[in-house]
Amino acid sequence: MAMGLALLVSADPPALHVLSHALHELSLSTDLCGEAPTAIRLLNRRKYESVIVDLQLGEQSVMLFEQVRLSPSNKTAVTFGIGDNDAAATSAFRQKSQFVFERPLSAQSIHKTLKPAFGLILRERRRYFRYPISLPVIIQRAGKPEIRCTSVNISGGGMALGTQVPLVPGENVRVQFTLPDHKAPVVAESTICWSRTGHLWSSIRIHLGRAQVRATDVALPKAGTDTPGIRCRPIPKGRTRFQVTR
Repeated sequence: MAMGLALLVSADPPALHVLSHALHELSLSTDLCGEAPTAIRLLNRRKYESVIVDLQLGEQSVMLFEQVRLSPSNKTAVTFGIGDNDAAATSAFRQKSQFVFERPLSAQSIHKTLKPAFGLILRERRRYFRYPISLPVIIQRAGKPEIRCTSVNISGGGMALGTQVPLVPGENVRVQFTLPDHKAPVVAESTICWSRTGHLWSSIRIHLGRAQVRATDVALPKAGTDTPGIRCRPIPKGRTRFQVTR
């Protein structure tokens, strides 16, 4: 199974071939396209751990990097440019990406560039992975009745919920839930990311305040104990972080 998915945008077939082969060896599958409009459609439909754009596309490369940062799902993706032989001519475009693959491309040069970026790609993969879990959840809002609902999934920084009460994206709430095999509840200051209303239910996504809860806010689950797929581990300054694992 592939570790993650990369979007590779270039009108240069040899570059597409050598990069996709090198990424495959690192368990990264690729979506290949040769023009910006197709790439933008893919960015709006899929989640990518990394986005690689050929700087020879000129202004299109700038537009693509800007589109990545505007994309709700891909704004934290790790970005790469594919450099031109004339570095001075593409200097302005290089500033838009985090890393640059230099031409002429080779397996050795690609791996050299990927090595310092690989940890970021792995982190992005963990951040986005959703662990399906159904838990009773209480949503508390200032000056309003609390909402009792059920979780759909949880990730390193958020949770999806199903509720019959519509909520407004951007609204600040307090979320309380208890993990399986734990007695103490988790309480997190959270923000509604999006809400989609169906026939009977609203599906919402919340950001759990970087998945960190202050020890002074709540009696936390014991650090070092694990729920299948959800690991509780200590981090500095009296906090606990929940790490969603596969």
